[in-house]
Amino acid sequence: MPSNNLKFRKPNANDGVAIHQLIEQSPPLDLNSTYLYLLQSTHFAETCIVAEVDDRVAAFLSGYIKPDTPTTFFLWQVAVGELLRGQGMAKRLINEVLKREACRQVKFLETTITPDNQASWGLFRSFAKERSAQLVEEVLFTSQQLGGEHLEEVLVKIGPFS
Repeated sequence: MPSNNLKFRKPNANDGVAIHQLIEQSPPLDLNSTYLYLLQSTHFAETCIVAEVDDRVAAFLSGYIKPDTPTTFFLWQVAVGELLRGQGMAKRLINEVLKREACRQVKFLETTITPDNQASWGLFRSFAKERSAQLVEEVLFTSQQLGGEHLEEVLVKIGPFS
């Protein structure tokens, strides 16, 4: 794929359905409502990012600055469609969003990962290593707190980094 077909941008209200479809095609990610993706694409556009190929959403990252901790970016979901898989796109999305003015104070990244999601564990361990940052993990939500039908969510804290 020629790189001139790839574009990074802030999401907008026209992306909600495409983002929903991308997440739906990206197990093991939890699928949320189109409405939620519309809110993320509008209310949180400064801290979310779309990778577009030929004017189509091919990858998406959602996250936000924690309200009580302006130095921490919480990464909610990152999804990479088939077209861009195997090219380091997830890490590139993280790096692109962290370059934004909205993230200028960020020194820590947090996310949650289920114990069985090896792709995400690999991504975030690699990100921490590249940033020479510490990675700390602790259970944030137990399976019981999640209704018993979902594995525990482990909070991963990476940082500080520059």
